Amino acid sequence: MLTWTALSPPAALVVLALSWGRKPGTAVAVLLAVVLAAAVLAAVHHAEVVAHRVGEPYGSLVLAVAVTVIEVALIVTLVSAGGPETASLARDTVFAAVMITCNGILGLSLLVGALRHRVTVFNAEGTGAALATVATLATVCLVLPTFTTSRPGPEFSPAQLAFAAVASLALYGLFVLTQTVRHRDFFLPVAADGSVLPDEDVHAAPPSDRATLASLVLLVVALVAVVGLAKVESPTIEAGVEALGFPASFVGVVIALLVLAPETLAAVKAARRGRIQISLNLAFGSAMASIGLTLPVIAVATIWIDGPLLLGLGSTQLVLLGLTVVVGTLTVVPGRATSLQGGVHLVLLAAFLFLAASP
Repeated sequence: MLTWTALSPPAALVVLALSWGRKPGTAVAVLLAVVLAAAVLAAVHHAEVVAHRVGEPYGSLVLAVAVTVIEVALIVTLVSAGGPETASLARDTVFAAVMITCNGILGLSLLVGALRHRVTVFNAEGTGAALATVATLATVCLVLPTFTTSRPGPEFSPAQLAFAAVASLALYGLFVLTQTVRHRDFFLPVAADGSVLPDEDVHAAPPSDRATLASLVLLVVALVAVVGLAKVESPTIEAGVEALGFPASFVGVVIALLVLAPETLAAVKAARRGRIQISLNLAFGSAMASIGLTLPVIAVATIWIDGPLLLGLGSTQLVLLGLTVVVGTLTVVPGRATSLQGGVHLVLLAAFLFLAASP
């Protein structure tokens, strides 16, 4: 059917093709923002169709990996074309994605779910394993470069970078195997009594194979358009950031917010339905994929990219990351959360955004 969700992704792709390589004026930038918002909403719709057909946790994995793969492509493109001033772009973007997913998506989902259902219930075993994997990946890839001594700056030596890339890819692959095969039941939505909820919505029949395939294609098209339009809008964003007096690194935060918008909306909608486990799968899965897929690709890209690759976090970022891990652990261990936990994570996100704008 020719609905707006079916027409928005190809229309956004056409707009992207027409605007690529150009610096949009004010009126065009507003139009691009409207098209971008429509593409984000369409991506959420098609992700839900695919998730409904394949069931959990595969549905959450589809959206998390799709967004992250395109995010990685965007990072590599900008780093390879930006020169020495983009040496810390990969670190800033990945760290922003971790903070947005582990505090923003997580906190907003918990808050929305608790306000609607009073107490949110999830599987502490699966969620705790996901948080532990995120913490390990973040430490190996973003914390250790600050303290290694082989290079003078916060960067890995070639051997250290290769080790971190292989370890990240192996750990991410092991988690995906655990989530989808070995212990799939740890990542399924649960009811208040701990019983597993049905995979599909009982009020709607699963979509056909043809509809699922069409939604999968449109999802990929929408995500490409979202990331592409975010890149086209980046000069306007840069000008706005500069006019506000924010540091240049804040542009990466804004683009990360745009790229992660589909996952945020999908997580909030799942939380409203009382399926907070899906929201947590999206939050931690996206953070994990952002690190586990980005570093190996960046490591390979350093073969032809000149200049240093700064991965180590600064002191303020290390404090925020450590506090996020501690608070996240206290949130997921009980397997139940209220609006208070959601508010705490949202305050951490606000602190990150404020300090990114005013370091």
